[in-house]
Amino acid sequence: MDLSVLKVDYSDYTNRQLVAVPLALLALSIGVLAVATVMVGSPVPLGIEFTGGTELRIVTDDSPAEIEATFDENIESLTPIATQENTYQLTFQTDDADPLAQQAEEAGYEVPQISERSASFAADSQRQAIIGLLVAFAGMAALVFLMFRTFIPSIAVVASAFSDIMIPLALMRLFGIQLSLGTVAALLMLIGYSVDSDLLLNNHVIRRRGDFYTATFRAMRTGVTMTITSIAAMVVMAVAATLLGIPLLPEIGIVLVFGLTADLMNTYLLNVSLLRYYKYEAIAK
Repeated sequence: MDLSVLKVDYSDYTNRQLVAVPLALLALSIGVLAVATVMVGSPVPLGIEFTGGTELRIVTDDSPAEIEATFDENIESLTPIATQENTYQLTFQTDDADPLAQQAEEAGYEVPQISERSASFAADSQRQAIIGLLVAFAGMAALVFLMFRTFIPSIAVVASAFSDIMIPLALMRLFGIQLSLGTVAALLMLIGYSVDSDLLLNNHVIRRRGDFYTATFRAMRTGVTMTITSIAAMVVMAVAATLLGIPLLPEIGIVLVFGLTADLMNTYLLNVSLLRYYKYEAIAK
């Protein structure tokens, strides 16, 4: 795969042209999340870690359709475990596992594993996950402002990171990817990835010698290669985990692909436009 980075002639585009696409996608993402919250009460689908429920692992020769007909409760997800023959992971919204286990045993299924999560415990987990994301984002923003001590370069990093979170969340809603402990971890990782690429760009433009466009291309040469390599790694992980039936990893990989792709756009369109405004207009004033 060719990872060479083309030299973009940013002088051909105005700052308004550069920010148009990132801001439009950010506004669309916020709109999707707001509409989902009004209609269904949650911006993204919630996994059983945050709603309560039961996970049941069964061993059977039955088809997925026959398995679904066995239980009175609706099966939220049915995942074959590729590493274990005729083994499936079932997820239910109910937190009462006894009737489910009884129905499975009556159907002749082997039940090697059952896990329950109460609704009250799930609510606590949801609150802690939200607090964790907010604290991580606030800590990142505070550190960025301490590093640059200037409003526009600092807000460029924060705005890019914010968009890198909002766009994957909206895509999670559109593709039905549940918010779980694994996808929360992926969102926390995206904050780190975003800040890494944005700080690389800001440091080259603000703290190193050379004109704006040369510094931007030097940062792009490293940053784009690094991000595309990470995207490729996440795609491989998601595909391999899906084929092997490994839970959580496919969703984590997909969310990271969403966020890293958004980060390329936000860093080299939104952030670049704000930095160029800072270098050529704000300082001049």
